[in-house]
Amino acid sequence: MTLLSRIGYMLSCWLSCPRPWHQAEIRIERDVLACLRPGDVLLVEGSSRLSTVIKYLTQSSWSHAALFVGSEVAERAGGRPGACFVEVDLAEGVRVVGFDEYAGYPLRICRPMGLGAEDIETLARFACRRVGHRYDLRNIFDLARYLLPLPPVPARWRRRMLSLGSGDPTRAICSTLIAQAFQAVRYPILPSEEWQDDPRRCVGCQRRVLRRRHYSLFTPRDFDLSPYFEIVKPVLVDGFDPRRLAWSETEDALPEM
Repeated sequence: MTLLSRIGYMLSCWLSCPRPWHQAEIRIERDVLACLRPGDVLLVEGSSRLSTVIKYLTQSSWSHAALFVGSEVAERAGGRPGACFVEVDLAEGVRVVGFDEYAGYPLRICRPMGLGAEDIETLARFACRRVGHRYDLRNIFDLARYLLPLPPVPARWRRRMLSLGSGDPTRAICSTLIAQAFQAVRYPILPSEEWQDDPRRCVGCQRRVLRRRHYSLFTPRDFDLSPYFEIVKPVLVDGFDPRRLAWSETEDALPEM
């Protein structure tokens, strides 16, 4: 390992080091693991220095995303027993990890709808084949230039001004890898829309068509905002009865009807 690589690795470790005092108070129950299905995207509200930067740039509480592929697929990709996610770590690159990696953090499950078993298998295989690839720090700088352009320019021109990451296919960031995987099976996340002439229907008729965004411009919050992903809340999956909750307040604390 060269001196520059060592310095970069040490910087990556410093940026990705969790800071317990910066964690949110609201956390999801551990039974989230029982609700996950292959193809689900797990969003994480991290507490590292890099997570703080990503949350600031995207104006979102979600700083990291991981793809759930299941234990069997993850272990075939080189993961240890219990591994079930493919994620991109700043220091280690693309890797397979278990649920313990996210224990104690606020989480959200985003589930794609309408995909068949073959599509899910292709999705997982695409992600697992990237295990060992490195993190693309240059994409973070480009994303910052896109979200906070200086000088200010119209949004439609910003993409042309970007180098869109390093251009190295062996580099990725968490949302980039997952966006590429879903685009490989032609599943929408947050595509742009445009109208095109449709002469087959009638003269002057138009139809709405979707155009894929470049995968390097996706952030974790896009899976939360996407109308094509269902938000799964584990506490509601098996039915929820609000009257069975235990409250510390007395009856006197209730508002008068």
